[in-house]
Amino acid sequence: MSANTDRTLLGIFYMVGFCLLAPLMDAFAKATPAEVPAAQIITARFVVQIVLLWPLAVAMGQFAWPTRRSIGLHFLRAGSLLLATWFFFSAVRAMPLASAIAIFFVEPFVLTFLGAIFLKEEVGMRRIMACLVGFGGALLIIQPSFTNLGVVALFPLGTAVLFATYMILTRMMSQSLHPVTTQLHTAIAASVLVVPVLWFYDGSGITALDPVWPDQTAMWTLLGVGVMATVSHISITFALRNAPAATIAPLQYLEIISATAVGYLAFDELPNGLTWVGIAIIVGSGLYVFARERVREQKITRPTPAP
Repeated sequence: MSANTDRTLLGIFYMVGFCLLAPLMDAFAKATPAEVPAAQIITARFVVQIVLLWPLAVAMGQFAWPTRRSIGLHFLRAGSLLLATWFFFSAVRAMPLASAIAIFFVEPFVLTFLGAIFLKEEVGMRRIMACLVGFGGALLIIQPSFTNLGVVALFPLGTAVLFATYMILTRMMSQSLHPVTTQLHTAIAASVLVVPVLWFYDGSGITALDPVWPDQTAMWTLLGVGVMATVSHISITFALRNAPAATIAPLQYLEIISATAVGYLAFDELPNGLTWVGIAIIVGSGLYVFARERVREQKITRPTPAP
């Protein structure tokens, strides 16, 4: 097996790890008491990430301040993730976790084409079809119409576009920075953007932005958001460092499996029969991409017979 094959499979492994961990972050956000505004949950998410990663980066010898040329990219990346997180945390507080993630899953489709446009990654017809099949499975899970969900149904769509942008920027920067350093810079930039907003709106009475002193339950859930966000996004940074965006994009559909499990165990949100059909389609498309990648790499690395 070639080094490139090993790197690609390692990237797939990290992507699966992200898909298993990310719904736990969303579950902690959903479980946070309603009086805590979404902006405060996001702030806690990034502050905890700084507290965890700064000493780790120093201990690993990977700590470095961003260069002047990269500061703009760090803030653009952090801003994309910040808004994506705000949209999604607001969504999961108003709808079932699995439904919000299902709507979000237009994102791998967006990511695949952004990777082809900005990163010049090869996107074959089979990968495109895998994205479309997986998205078709997600449509079976969405079920509720925009009439039933209201404007909140648009929030996961906003998250999809912004998170695809975040992943493309991560892929662009992941080759020059260690994943721990990359995520530390992201957390610092995001905190610089969001903390002044909370300070400005403190005492304003605006529910979505006015911070409150969290009770004991909220402190634990906010800590859980930060820890799960840190570990899951370290995983996705490693994934993007080792595998093309077009390869791992359809694998994100596997996140709906863990989201459904977490939704049932934590919030008693049990999928119906049609949802299980959609989940089966999503899993099938993800496994197909994994198998197809192995076949493609084996063809590339197979020695050419002597004439």
